[in-house]
Amino acid sequence: MQDTATFQSEWQLMCQQLSDQLKDTSVMRWMSRVTPELTSDNKLNLWAPSPCICELVQMRYSEAIRAWWHEKNPDSSIYIGIKKIESAQPAQPIILNKPLITAKEERAVYAKVTPVLPSEDIYTQFLDKTHTFDSFVVGPSNEFAYVAAKQIADDDNVAFNPLYLQAGVGLGKTHLMHAIAWRIKERHPEKTVLYLSSEQFLQRFLKSLQAKDMNNFKELFRNVDVLLVDDIQFIVGKQRTQEEFFHTFNNLIARGKKIILSSDSAPMELRGIEERLQTRIAQGLVVNIQPASYELRLGILNEKLKRLGADMDKDVLAFLAKSITANVRELEGALKRLVAHRQLLGGEITLESTKQILKDILHTMERQVRAPEIQQMVADYYRLSLKDLRSTRRDRAIARPRQMAMYLTKIMTPMALPDIAAFFERDHTTIMHAVKTIENLLTRDKQLAQDKETIMSQLKAMR
Repeated sequence: MQDTATFQSEWQLMCQQLSDQLKDTSVMRWMSRVTPELTSDNKLNLWAPSPCICELVQMRYSEAIRAWWHEKNPDSSIYIGIKKIESAQPAQPIILNKPLITAKEERAVYAKVTPVLPSEDIYTQFLDKTHTFDSFVVGPSNEFAYVAAKQIADDDNVAFNPLYLQAGVGLGKTHLMHAIAWRIKERHPEKTVLYLSSEQFLQRFLKSLQAKDMNNFKELFRNVDVLLVDDIQFIVGKQRTQEEFFHTFNNLIARGKKIILSSDSAPMELRGIEERLQTRIAQGLVVNIQPASYELRLGILNEKLKRLGADMDKDVLAFLAKSITANVRELEGALKRLVAHRQLLGGEITLESTKQILKDILHTMERQVRAPEIQQMVADYYRLSLKDLRSTRRDRAIARPRQMAMYLTKIMTPMALPDIAAFFERDHTTIMHAVKTIENLLTRDKQLAQDKETIMSQLKAMR
């Protein structure tokens, strides 16, 4: 067992490293309220003075703390609990540049982190204040989704429920979910609005399961007025979690509560989902957000610049909008990097300096495999013409390579199923069937599996 002085020194060092690692200046302030206790059998107890701090430490820092402790003590356990330490001298005095967390701050965070009753406030910890309807740039590809989101937020008696937003990564579905949450809370501060990613839903579920306290979990999720769950494709397929989600879903719908869900796939395309849940979701309004057009990407850049209080040469913005097409998140990230570069180093951002500053991003974009390349490579591999591959002929010598091209486009590009369908001039059910057919065949057809690996290697070599 370590002596107390050594242990306290190591603990304080760990807190500082955690702060640096997470780039979170509030770490030291929160951890200063936690009292570590090293037991005689070398077990670590971490005592928080309130449920708020206990929950916050568990959610934000427990993984990093456990990794640090188990690296030094692989056979030892760690426990995080609630216990008021009456000692006048704290067990681990952490030197702070700022005062300890005040009672007011603690109550505010508690409302964000641990809303276990309907009267408590929204999970604002998980919501981005910049993601509002006012900051959402509307174009033809997302207009329907925007209008539907506004209606469910503004209309207390909306005709559709749930609202299901389908989109690829970085196309704005999460932005709209946050905007819905903020608008409803603005209109009805008394309502309980709960937004969670699927990962946060799973964490809550598993924590309640381990603590054998499922009643608390059910009470939390079934006593909300509005439930928003992002990226539900990560929930389906997990039997117990999906079962609980289904019962929560039914309970809320039956009581007229609003549900907003998002996923990268349409309800009927979700793998591992039970038919009853699939059907209930599909009974609401399913809205697909398409990739942004050049004009919309340019509009988003101008809106982001305005909110950042910055300006930039029009040629640079046009270059960004033309070069970064995969998703809006990457586009905004590139713009933020340029703005930060100018603020920190000074000087104007020119087209040439833009290419230099963003060379890693642009290089990745240039090297991404694209659907036409996949189509051509598959046709060459199977010694077919593109005309044959694109045709409607159903003989196996052509249909199977066509299905392979559809499958590879699905797994090797960021394209959503509707976009792949449009590219191959088919409907999305044909693409779904092709993908499932190839997936099934790969498990038992060694030649097809070898074909897939060879084509993928050749495509990667082109990058």
